[in-house]
Amino acid sequence: MPSIKDVANLAGVGVGTVSRVINNHANVTPESIKKVNDAIKQLNYIPNEVARNFKMQKSKMVALLLPSIWHPFFSEMAYYIEDQLDQEGYKLMLCNSGGRPDKEVYYLDMLYQNKVAGIIGITYNDIEENVNTDIPIISIDRHFGSKITCVTSDNYEGGRIAARQLAKAGVKKAAYLGITSFAYSEVILRKKGFVDEAKLHGIEYVTFEENGDVYDDDVFFEQFFQKHGDADGIFANTDILAAKYIKKAKERGLNTPKDVKVIGYDGIQDNDLFHPILSTIRQPVEEMARMSVNLLLRKIEGEELEQEIYRIPVKYREGETI
Repeated sequence: MPSIKDVANLAGVGVGTVSRVINNHANVTPESIKKVNDAIKQLNYIPNEVARNFKMQKSKMVALLLPSIWHPFFSEMAYYIEDQLDQEGYKLMLCNSGGRPDKEVYYLDMLYQNKVAGIIGITYNDIEENVNTDIPIISIDRHFGSKITCVTSDNYEGGRIAARQLAKAGVKKAAYLGITSFAYSEVILRKKGFVDEAKLHGIEYVTFEENGDVYDDDVFFEQFFQKHGDADGIFANTDILAAKYIKKAKERGLNTPKDVKVIGYDGIQDNDLFHPILSTIRQPVEEMARMSVNLLLRKIEGEELEQEIYRIPVKYREGETI
């Protein structure tokens, strides 16, 4: 791998000149700039971002803290965040926590010590005391306090839309299925919107939830079917949970949508080769991602943001399950 000295030797200039060209220093002649850029291109030299940031005392690295890169929603979010950062001249550091609070705390400590420019975080764990606002932070879905801006979809309206669609489909008994966390996040508003709209339409409804830390698929659905097996309409607070319900219902001889109507939340199924295509509340993932980056960069520049929470509208995407 070529070094900065190799570039300097090929260009016939000093190492300091190469460094000034890389860092866009004004005090360099056009002739030297051309020589250095030609040498960089010929050698395929890649500057050491970490070393540059250390010398400049200004990082161009943004960390993204995710519960799981395997989940389609989070991987789509990461894709658009990286793309927006790249357009703005920043690099992405991916921190995949696996949803473990101890790993999230470990990552946060590491990021504070290494002085990244900022952090975009998605966590559903109670780690608020470990969050340091010395580094600009944008949270997705989760509330940490007035100093940390939250970007989220309009979860409350999403719940209302789901209940409205179930009522429109003639559902007599609607059930909300939720996997939640102990830490408060905007996700809980999906249930509130669902309940308020179900009351408005005068349909019978139930809510059935479990904490994600102790969640077991078989136990969860066995208990649900024992208590509310007569529900003919389901709103699950994630698409994954909706898909699991459809599978478990089929094992019990229930057909979707003939016997039971199902709506999910997220909109992660974007390939019509898979059936049934899930009816769902589609989150504006790209808009959430790009807004998170833009808001973070404004905070990095020292700007005070005018809002604590930015809620982006959701849309109902009709599928084959209602």
